[in-house]
Amino acid sequence: MTTPAQITPTEAAPRPWKPAVLRGLRLRCPNCGEGKMLHSYLKVKDSCGNCGQPLHHNRADDGPAYLTILLVGHLLGFVLHITYITYRPDPLTLALIMSAVTIGASLALLPRMKGLVVAYQWAKRMHGF
Repeated sequence: MTTPAQITPTEAAPRPWKPAVLRGLRLRCPNCGEGKMLHSYLKVKDSCGNCGQPLHHNRADDGPAYLTILLVGHLLGFVLHITYITYRPDPLTLALIMSAVTIGASLALLPRMKGLVVAYQWAKRMHGF
């Protein structure tokens, strides 16, 4: 355990969370914004290839999945309502289209939400960052 006397000024300096989160949404290193954060669909690299920032401390767990479901569910709820009221498509057609859009949106958002969570953890110095 480190005491306040052992913490150097660079370690104690606050990290701005907004730029870090925006970099995370772009799947880039929260420190430099250049190196890639993920080396496959959802696997976080051990460290940034550009600046060497360790990223292996992440503990995203179910956070990205929860955020993805929250966003996709709320957005597509409105789209479903507006589409059904405006166009009155056949229920099977509507279900198939909305299912495809839901799957596509979820697959596109999930890595970005993982980047967001890892970047926020980095900015707040959580879990060893």
